[in-house]
Amino acid sequence: MKPPTARRLPPVRRKHAEAHRGLFLVDNKADLALPAAVAQASIGIVGSGNTGLALACYLSNQQHSVSILTRDKQKVESLNKFKQIGAEGRLEGSFPIQGITADPEPFCASSEIIFVATVATAYRQVVNKLMPYLRPGHKIVLFSSKFGGSIEVAKMIKDAGVKGVSVVETDALFACRAQADDYVAIKGIKQWTLFSAPKKSDTLRSGSFIRQFFPDLEEADNVIQRGITDFGAVAHPVTMLVNMNPIDRKEPFLFYVDGFTEKSVLLLEQMERDFRSVAEAYDTSLIPMHELLKRYYGCEDCCLYNAIRTVPAYQSITAPSTLDHRYISEDVACTLVPLQQLAQKAGVKTPMIDSVINISTILSGVDLSKSGRSLEKLGWAQKTHKEIIRLINE
Repeated sequence: MKPPTARRLPPVRRKHAEAHRGLFLVDNKADLALPAAVAQASIGIVGSGNTGLALACYLSNQQHSVSILTRDKQKVESLNKFKQIGAEGRLEGSFPIQGITADPEPFCASSEIIFVATVATAYRQVVNKLMPYLRPGHKIVLFSSKFGGSIEVAKMIKDAGVKGVSVVETDALFACRAQADDYVAIKGIKQWTLFSAPKKSDTLRSGSFIRQFFPDLEEADNVIQRGITDFGAVAHPVTMLVNMNPIDRKEPFLFYVDGFTEKSVLLLEQMERDFRSVAEAYDTSLIPMHELLKRYYGCEDCCLYNAIRTVPAYQSITAPSTLDHRYISEDVACTLVPLQQLAQKAGVKTPMIDSVINISTILSGVDLSKSGRSLEKLGWAQKTHKEIIRLINE
């Protein structure tokens, strides 16, 4: 595989033109170390946006065979021309892929393991597209599943009568931004996070499988702990609402560095308390957000305000220019909505979660409680609080 040429790359990227595979930045590269023994796997990635491109580079760097499924036909043409993706930042170089397609049939046929790297609100559409071509032995990894993604997807597969397909969820590991169809800036890579399957027994069986790609991931207590261990779900919607006027006016600012004052961060702290209340009601615990950020990226962790402002990966991330953004549509619909409904089953009050859902519903013009990842979609609507606890801990 020839490296990309200077002719193909803009001047700012020419320093990567002679890079073949995985030239890492010298600072803090331990988190990018390969597993001790890597068995080459045929991997399919659904999604060609920020996370999909970063994940493709990361897995290609581990010597895996990587294919991509996308609905963007322009990317099919541009990426298939050279079959490689460039990266800069925490991972640098040029990384080959087997190809990219918009057709799920050959994609599924060539993939042993399928990573879904789309927004969580697209999962139902993605699974319906893959369903006719899934076979026993396929493993699906939901990358940034938000709350209960593995439960929703596993239920869809079971309801369709497809057997022998396992589903695992984790959080997206990359703070990244696509620079072009075939180029991504990886600003940060999380040093740690949790993973889970729908049931605890399945989570334990998935440990060796998931760690062949991400050695530092840990099993969650249960799928509820995995779902609430998500700084984005705590921070994104509140930050958007606190800054709704400048965002709506398209005034630029640094989303994390400038998004809060010492006073307005109190809203984030209340959101964290709501998450903790749900965790305790379902026999698990919540890692404090300032500690979570330190585990993710490294930062000052004396308080949440300082932690957010000192995360290295956050220093240059700008705010969205619209309120019609996944920071509301995804985080509210796919985490806050099911958390609110779980809290109601347990008799727990969640004032901040309730407020954010209500305001987001008004701003979006969509009833997020109905359109979001409801307990009905998880198959939990008719179950009691105790039945849900028993089910996830089987």
